[in-house]
Amino acid sequence: MIKVGVVGGTGYTGVELLRLLALHPKVQLSVVTSRSEAGSKVSELFPNLRGYVDLEFCEPDLSVLGECELVFFATPNGIAMGMAGALLERGVKIVDLAADFRLKDPRLWQDWYGMEHACPDILATAVYGLPEMNREAIANARLVANPGCYPTAVQLGYLPLLEAGCIDASTLIADCKSGVSGAGRKASIGTLLSEASESFKAYSVSGHRHLPEIRQGLEQCTGSPVGLTFVPHLTPMIRGIHATLYARPKGGAVDLQAVFEARYRQEPFVDVLPAGSHPETRSVRGANHCRIAVHRAPDTDTVIVLSVIDNLVKGAAGQAIQNMNIMSGFEESAGLQSIGLIP
Repeated sequence: MIKVGVVGGTGYTGVELLRLLALHPKVQLSVVTSRSEAGSKVSELFPNLRGYVDLEFCEPDLSVLGECELVFFATPNGIAMGMAGALLERGVKIVDLAADFRLKDPRLWQDWYGMEHACPDILATAVYGLPEMNREAIANARLVANPGCYPTAVQLGYLPLLEAGCIDASTLIADCKSGVSGAGRKASIGTLLSEASESFKAYSVSGHRHLPEIRQGLEQCTGSPVGLTFVPHLTPMIRGIHATLYARPKGGAVDLQAVFEARYRQEPFVDVLPAGSHPETRSVRGANHCRIAVHRAPDTDTVIVLSVIDNLVKGAAGQAIQNMNIMSGFEESAGLQSIGLIP
């Protein structure tokens, strides 16, 4: 049993963390912070947690958080890097669900996030928390950078093909769709029901913040630069990401289905569907699973991978708990056995 704290417990990612941690067999949830809600009960803001989380929000006090064994940051970008050093000095492990420690190059981080990195020395030692790629490093990490939602779906879709060397890494296309909860729990005209419902649009086509993160992960597979076109879209649903990934094959004939099945056979949270399948976002709603299908387009050389996740679970809170489990030596699936919700 470990004592755990959550910094930033009022957003969609925060409440998803609390929902999953509340039933985790190895966790004592001891601190939930929020400057705006300090002094109010967690269950008053999130009535689904009534009877499960009997805590009040409190200010993010380092002396209180320092008594935890592990702290999650479910905060806006730029917050975790201001507190990480002090917590690490106290022996606290960290899983950051924001982007503060995802990019290894602090200058690249500044270019994309518009602020100077506060602790580049810690950035150099952070482990990128995609378990299917970095499990051994995560097990020994003190600070894990939890991947973004789009990068999780895209990297898991391309990973087997790049590792096998059977696609051209210079011409990758990731066409991705996300539910509106990916924008966070804040007042925004673009995510109002009357604005987002019955509509569909691309955004950040000229450059999304997840682009350098995806490239960095894919280049870890190839050992060389990749050419990636990444276009995100907003869809009128609450949860879910659907990534349609395109690539050109190279080399001789390869059994693509066998490549995926072999790569993910031992992975508890990646489900390779039978040949010809079309994964649905609703099949992973509320669950920490990525479901994948691979196709070859008829009469072309194009390989098409379909990858779906719940952006708040495998794309955020669930994956963060998966990382915590690995860091703490727990069963990797502990607290993450939820089945997807249909309807």
